[in-house]
Amino acid sequence: MRTKSSKKNKINIITLGCSKNIYDSEVLMSQLSANKINVEHESASQDANIVVVNTCGFIDNAKQESINTILTQAKLKEKGYIDKLYVTGCLSERYKPDLQSEIPNVDQYFGTTDLPKLLKVLGADYKHELLGDRITTTPQHYAYLKISEGCDRPCSFCAIPLMRGKHRSKKIEDLVKEASKLAINGVKELILIAQDLTYYGLDIYKKRKLASLLLELSKIDQIEWIRIHYAFPTGFPNDVLDVIRNNKKICNYIDIPLQHISDNILKSMKRGTTFEKTNQLLSNFRKKVPGIAIRTTLIVGYPGETEENFEELKKWVSETKFERLGVFEYSHEENTSAFSLDDNVSAKVKARRVKEIMNLQSDISYNLNQKKIGKIFKVLFDRKEGKYFIGRTEHDSPDVDNEVLVESKNAYVRIGDFANVIVKNADHFDLYAEIVK
Repeated sequence: MRTKSSKKNKINIITLGCSKNIYDSEVLMSQLSANKINVEHESASQDANIVVVNTCGFIDNAKQESINTILTQAKLKEKGYIDKLYVTGCLSERYKPDLQSEIPNVDQYFGTTDLPKLLKVLGADYKHELLGDRITTTPQHYAYLKISEGCDRPCSFCAIPLMRGKHRSKKIEDLVKEASKLAINGVKELILIAQDLTYYGLDIYKKRKLASLLLELSKIDQIEWIRIHYAFPTGFPNDVLDVIRNNKKICNYIDIPLQHISDNILKSMKRGTTFEKTNQLLSNFRKKVPGIAIRTTLIVGYPGETEENFEELKKWVSETKFERLGVFEYSHEENTSAFSLDDNVSAKVKARRVKEIMNLQSDISYNLNQKKIGKIFKVLFDRKEGKYFIGRTEHDSPDVDNEVLVESKNAYVRIGDFANVIVKNADHFDLYAEIVK
């Protein structure tokens, strides 16, 4: 029989999924800390007697990872290593009844908007005065800034609106206040995130206000880089491009998930765009912001995607030459409009299509990187690993993009500092450089 552990009260938060979940965990940690509750994020010491798992429910692989993590923690609870186990986040929001039935050893499940309820169970009061306060889990020099929650887009394959609700923008003044606090604590790079940055401001200001937000954030002295993630292609506000081009603090970088290029697939996906409109948008990006790095993500194996559709996608990727690109296999999600379609592309074919696109992108990335040899870039250094200091240019986001490697025997840089480097060599995804003295 399980006995209560002898550990002192301490909470360990485990975060799965995207940067938006990281942000939510950081807010939770701030609230707990303000209530004088001992809390850590993904503690390696295994000395916490209470565990909160912040789950992802986006696609099959992410859901399975979340379930496996819950089961692992439930077994630890059964063995007496922890006393209480709570689950929150997207998976819990979407599948709470099923989870309660299948994994009853969890003390309580919470949804994406249940922060006050979760805090109450953890013995904490929700402190409204902490608006914008977080305990960041990223390296001190960069942080995510979530500018809105939820999504109003009707994409057929996506369950995010089911888990996160309708789009809700945060006020510009609140975001500037939050960013200013981060800057005081040493943050130099802000990574703007949302389900849809393109829509920012429409709900509260009745017009798209991303450009205005960028300008206000750029006035914060300590912030040197501001990076744009997850912009939706339809209705993209062109004034944002003017800000990127004219404001040195806004990185020449944009993450804009395009998903596909075949007109019939885009129509079925309910993306509100076409082959022609997408190419016009990308052309406008490159025309208005010379040297911009465009990151996109694609979905292969969507219901009805033929070999002809896939070959069209490959040809487009080859011709467009995205600086950064990722690919997902289509995941058949309950309660989405695409769920009524026949998921008729086999798992084997989906995996093969992912591999073909990524092999193609690897070659594109290699050729683009070769052109950088001999050029000088401003780099923000994230960490030291083995014999290298590792950093990023303004064209690279943490964890998903290319990195710059500088041998530590030849130079010293402080983690979190900027330095100019000259690229000496390059492979498919990394640049090897030396500090410019």
